[in-house]
Amino acid sequence: MRRVSPVASGLDVLLARAPDPFGGARVGILSHQASVDSRCRHIIELLHARRVRVCALFAPEHGLWGTAQDQIPVGNQKDSALQIPIFSLYGDRRVPTAEQLAGIDILVCDLQDVGSRYYTFIWTLALALQACARHQKKIIVLDRPNPLGGGAPEGPVLDPRFASFVGLYPLPARHGMTIGEIARWMNGALGVGADLEVVPMRGWRRAMDFESTGLPWVLPSPNMPTVDTAWVYPGACLVEGTNLSEGRGTTRPFELIGAPYVNAEPLARLLNAEALPGVHFRPCYFEPTFHKYARQLCGGVQIHVTNRRIFKPFLTGTALIKRVFDLHRPFFAWRDPPYEYEKEKWPFDILCGTDQVRQAIENGKPLGALEKSWLAPLKTFARRRKPFLLYN
Repeated sequence: MRRVSPVASGLDVLLARAPDPFGGARVGILSHQASVDSRCRHIIELLHARRVRVCALFAPEHGLWGTAQDQIPVGNQKDSALQIPIFSLYGDRRVPTAEQLAGIDILVCDLQDVGSRYYTFIWTLALALQACARHQKKIIVLDRPNPLGGGAPEGPVLDPRFASFVGLYPLPARHGMTIGEIARWMNGALGVGADLEVVPMRGWRRAMDFESTGLPWVLPSPNMPTVDTAWVYPGACLVEGTNLSEGRGTTRPFELIGAPYVNAEPLARLLNAEALPGVHFRPCYFEPTFHKYARQLCGGVQIHVTNRRIFKPFLTGTALIKRVFDLHRPFFAWRDPPYEYEKEKWPFDILCGTDQVRQAIENGKPLGALEKSWLAPLKTFARRRKPFLLYN
């Protein structure tokens, strides 16, 4: 007997409606390898088996099957089984064109997000929403859990002056919304005005850990292998804006942070003395097989989340970078542009959505004062997002 998951994803809910829930319309699918139902069957396979008129496929960063590493452009291809085009939305062109949309009536988006502003899938969705509005195509977003739950947001709300493909609109670093809720927010609060339908999940609650949903975790990108990775990502991704390794090329990306110049034990001792909520830092050494410092011994820390309910990932990532800056100032450096199609602004600044965090670290501003600086904007954001939330 097959176990029934406590939560049904938007895909599962859609498939329960009718054999062809699109009434014979021509359909395009924006998806990736994590676009599976509760039995790990992929959306393309499922819709094709129901004789839905799937006419085009669209792929976000990392490609349709998640094979490309970060920031690697992906080209257009052809699906060998269905003999239909696969249009890449990550590269020089990230917006669906009129020609690409001409052959469909509905664009179906089914992407697993990870709850962080920097994760590019929500911005691929944003540009697809704009294109569908412009070319009068319906867009259906199949909702999926935020693996961090739907609790309070954290971190700076993006300053529009620092908009980029890791943050087009004013979201905080950890936004606490599902991808369907973000679609509703962008379409309504920001005036995109597309013909949007969001298919909600059934049974999901904002306080749920991903493991409680009963849904399978399929890594949505090559360096997001586990739910644990998603939990540290809203802070550890900031490391991409520095010359520290974020652990790519190891089996624990974003949990292992370090560099050849880092002295592991003093760093871990200072970070644990901060008494940050829900986290412990273990001094460690690692050797990435690729990416920064490939095949070089790095000293650093592993981030161990001890209590998800109180853990603050953005504050944790900021504290880590601040302590490395203080300990190893002659060797530490901010990463130079370009980064994610931004050629002028510091990568660290566009990740933070502001230059205030970098300046605070450089000027020795206390961590508590830095955190207080983003609390008022977060309250405003939480109030403004409320009309677009789907779940209690």
